[in-house]
Amino acid sequence: MKTIKSILHYSITSIFLLLTVFGCAINPVTGQRELMFVSESQEMEMGKELYPNALWGDLGGGGEYKDEKLKAYLKDIVIRIHSISHRPNLPVRFAIQNSSIPNAWAIPGYVVITRGLLAALDSEAEFTFVMGHEMGHVSARHSAKQITRGMLQQIGLGAAGIALGGKEYSDIALRLGSIGSSLLLLKYSRDNELEADRLGILYMSKLGYNPENAVSAHRNLEKISQEYMKSLGKNAEDKGFFEDLLSTHPRTSVRIEEIQHIINEMQPFAVTGDGANKEKFQTAVAGLKNTNKIYLEYYDKAVRAFGKNDIDEADHLASNAIKADGSQPAFHAIKGFIRLKRKDYHEAEKYFNTALNLDKDYEPALRGIGAIRYYKGEYSEGIGYLKRSISIFPQDVSAHYFLGMSYYKMRMYKTAIPHLNLFAEVQPRHPEIHGILGICYENINDLYSAYEEYVMQIRVNPTNEMGRHAASRVAVLRLILEGSRIRRY
Repeated sequence: MKTIKSILHYSITSIFLLLTVFGCAINPVTGQRELMFVSESQEMEMGKELYPNALWGDLGGGGEYKDEKLKAYLKDIVIRIHSISHRPNLPVRFAIQNSSIPNAWAIPGYVVITRGLLAALDSEAEFTFVMGHEMGHVSARHSAKQITRGMLQQIGLGAAGIALGGKEYSDIALRLGSIGSSLLLLKYSRDNELEADRLGILYMSKLGYNPENAVSAHRNLEKISQEYMKSLGKNAEDKGFFEDLLSTHPRTSVRIEEIQHIINEMQPFAVTGDGANKEKFQTAVAGLKNTNKIYLEYYDKAVRAFGKNDIDEADHLASNAIKADGSQPAFHAIKGFIRLKRKDYHEAEKYFNTALNLDKDYEPALRGIGAIRYYKGEYSEGIGYLKRSISIFPQDVSAHYFLGMSYYKMRMYKTAIPHLNLFAEVQPRHPEIHGILGICYENINDLYSAYEEYVMQIRVNPTNEMGRHAASRVAVLRLILEGSRIRRY
């Protein structure tokens, strides 16, 4: 039995090994040395991997809101913030996320604000504070610190596994290199948030904005958050709902008091003009604000109705959205998915193509056409659309499913497996996926993996056709595998 002494020896040895490999780094904001297991180049690589998945799949998804004139105006502000930040050497890319959820986020190399939050801000100064706050997280390497803590926790788990010796614990692997990008958008600590607020105020002040606009930015975020919750039928008493929704940066009235304290304590900078540049900002975002109202009034409600399988209501709302603004690819795409649900493939494809005419890289429309091709048995034609879809949104589970199933139908079993495996990880209770994977593995002569997938299929759904097929194959494969084990010995 492992002793406490051996556990400590393992942990200390592991930490020493990590310190030897990675060591400490200078915090760009404080100038102090800190334990850090993530290099700057690794931060950038993780940011690059996470960005498209966060833009399309995280906190409302939606991809990028396309308004080149507005983006150029706001990007110029972001570049100016970046130039006086603590890590101006890093590249930075700015985007407006096409989501009604009021949010903003930054990861190494990228800073993003949603359409919903941008529509709620009153001035250039408020926008500068919000962006400066998010970029402050990157400046202070808050994500890298979270990853470092995660790696240290994995060391502790590994030590526990060795000490306890049980299968449940000893199977835990120390995958230190793969903790990575999934931690980049975790909820920050109170201290992290306070530091990011301080940096946001510092950056906006250096650029000549009145820091009092940081307070109004927070108040506007609280206001739009409550309005968004109300649109979902939620309220402030629904504990944890919006805290989870905006887990990357929770806001409270206490935080506003803290911001005011930071402003009072900070050395004053010269204010340029009125310190807000409100009129120019309001003119620039006027079109987005009008479009945002249409999303809230029609599109978002259509998506929720579609999710509840109220197809007629979803169709009515989507039609109203298109009537109000026919320039949004999302409005046409939801009509396409409604027609797809009704198996009206011809009309569905027309709507998806309209979306792609507006934006050739609108990912849901590419996936939609790929799905149509699959349902029509035109597998090879659909593969190109689905591969383009995944190149834009690498973790689109539905696109991987249709691509994997297209390869499966074409008997390209080895090529199908990684796509179907990704789907099975997310939807392990799907009534047929494990049986399909079992067939794929059996056809490439990986009998052990086939056996495991067939067993899983029987656990999930033993009574459907795939479940019965799995049961028959398990009986055969068990004999083959037991026979091969006997021969090895």
